[in-house]
Amino acid sequence: MQPSGRHYVVVRPLFSEDSFAEQHERINRTRKTLRLSKLCLYCLHCSCDTNRAKNAARSLLPIIGWIKNYNIKEWLLGDIVSGISTGLVAVLQGLAFSLLASLPPGYGLYTAFFPAIIYFFLGTSRHLSVGAFPILSLMVGAVVTRLVPDGGPPANITGFEGLSMEQQRVLVASSVTFVMGAFQLIMGLLQVGFIVMYLSETLVSGFTTAAAVHILVSQLRFVLGLDFPGVNGPLAIVYTLENVFSDITNTNVADLVTSIVIMALVLIVKEINDRFKSKLPVPIPIEVIVTVIACGVSYAFNFEKRFNVVVVGEMVDGAVEAFPMAIVGFAVAFSVAKVYSVKHDYTIDGNQELLAFGVSNMFGASFRSFAASTALSRTAIQESTGGKTQIAGVLSAMMVLIVIVAVGFLLEPLPRSVLGALVIVNLKGMLMQFRELPFLWKNDRTDFVTWVVTFVASLFLGLDLGLAVGLGAELFTVIYEPEGVKIFKIPSPIFFANIDFFRDKLVQAVGFSPLKVLKKRNKALRKIRKMLRNGELEISDRGLEVRRPSTDTSEDNNSMEGLDQPIDFSGIPIQVNWNTELPANISVPPVNIHSLVLDFSAVSFLDISTLKEFLRIEVDVYIVSCDVYIMEKLHQCSFFDDEIKTSIFYPTLHDAMLHILEKHPDHGELEKVFTVICKLSRL
Repeated sequence: MQPSGRHYVVVRPLFSEDSFAEQHERINRTRKTLRLSKLCLYCLHCSCDTNRAKNAARSLLPIIGWIKNYNIKEWLLGDIVSGISTGLVAVLQGLAFSLLASLPPGYGLYTAFFPAIIYFFLGTSRHLSVGAFPILSLMVGAVVTRLVPDGGPPANITGFEGLSMEQQRVLVASSVTFVMGAFQLIMGLLQVGFIVMYLSETLVSGFTTAAAVHILVSQLRFVLGLDFPGVNGPLAIVYTLENVFSDITNTNVADLVTSIVIMALVLIVKEINDRFKSKLPVPIPIEVIVTVIACGVSYAFNFEKRFNVVVVGEMVDGAVEAFPMAIVGFAVAFSVAKVYSVKHDYTIDGNQELLAFGVSNMFGASFRSFAASTALSRTAIQESTGGKTQIAGVLSAMMVLIVIVAVGFLLEPLPRSVLGALVIVNLKGMLMQFRELPFLWKNDRTDFVTWVVTFVASLFLGLDLGLAVGLGAELFTVIYEPEGVKIFKIPSPIFFANIDFFRDKLVQAVGFSPLKVLKKRNKALRKIRKMLRNGELEISDRGLEVRRPSTDTSEDNNSMEGLDQPIDFSGIPIQVNWNTELPANISVPPVNIHSLVLDFSAVSFLDISTLKEFLRIEVDVYIVSCDVYIMEKLHQCSFFDDEIKTSIFYPTLHDAMLHILEKHPDHGELEKVFTVICKLSRL
């Protein structure tokens, strides 16, 4: 391994499964056989049923698995400290992110409480802090302001009758959240957690950076103390900036000064936290400190009446856009959870996470909360302050509950400009993603284009349409392949119910049916043999040429038999080039690939008929990332024969592509191949 800056280069031989097996001996475990009586067999059957039920319960309720192993002496104190610290931040972020959702601040507290309680029982991450997430809050706000605008009548919805504007907005937000949760629940039940593979790091980076700019612009009216209606839809950011600059002379100086002071203090202290995190027992809770101070100063000097500052005010007492919200919320939460699961050496289940967030959002929506996911800063606090399990998460929710039912009135004098300032300060990490662009431009132009396209589309078209455009750009770069090569990734196991679906998709991807091509070629060879026997064709330097037109137009009664068998060139003295024009108006569908690579990393069953059809029309087939136990089963059931050989299996996509390049050096460029490989490896 050779170091190269922040990257590494691994040098090893090119392996197929055969060559790898030759150089690395496999150690097989011996399995002992037990002789069991009928009574033992009956007990074993009952035990299996019991174990199956226990496993199902642990899968559905992961808390059963970890709570019995909870180490009270070593973990409880850390969870308590973490829960209190995270709870304080969750309260402030709940209030602040409510502004992004165009809702009264108090409703963000519901989002910090109800979903967290459900996730405690259903989630598989031990460190995720469940609650409001700024990007999701902004997406909810776009729906809210579209259906219940600030400066016009609401949409014609039956449920709006007799409700105030605030109640209408809460109804919209909770309804969208419920549908979002339903989408997540359905995807979890359908076991489609793999969908996050199609949101690459580059796409997410461009999307979240654009979202950060949206959030920054949306908070300007609170920081400057301006009063104008919210805008949503395509070009919303342009119209919002137009409103800001046209009304900037009405800036509330008290709001502006308060915001600047708070942002400066929070940024400075956060920098201190980062630089001295190894020496500090816990990060300085600067957001909590400035909030308490701002509340006290605002109350003491009566900011609301003396300076016309808009405050939080009275605290509350105890669709189509939903699908991209469901994807974004899950993708962000899963990515963050994966980081900490790797750091602390435990596993998370993507499908169970979908179920957990689906039920959490549906339950929360029933109690007027809006879309929940996670925030990286809040989860980082929960982990860095000693949190070991979701006990910290539920204690954090209890802190929020105390604010909801007991001490929420103390936050009523808090200026909204303070919340806007806290939101802007917490965007630093996402806005700093602009620094990735020079590196991407230098090292991966395809990723650079994906980032820029996703960012620009999300910025000007809105987050929902921008995500769709970015995903389209990502998929376009993935299907870009070396000339003559098709790479087909199957993201789930193949079984009898979906094998026809995948076969159709494969035929659609390559652009032709191998069976039809095979039959056409065999039929063409029969005609060529017949014309050669009758002296109607002759062989020249240019290949086959017509000597005289054929007069026999009859068809054999058994002409269709055997057409699906391997091509046999016997009786024909030259090799037929199927890519050139054939004589006597013989027509055969073109085949524009020479190699087909099948990524079977998620496949547990294999049907050989389609593979043989490709091989028989001279398209090399390679299978990569096939599980070792599946290979065993293939050997046991006599899968391999003269056509399907073990040599078509390769341990990785890289190995297969390098072999193809060696075999077809004139097709495609090495740089293009590695671009495709890297993109596919990330998805």
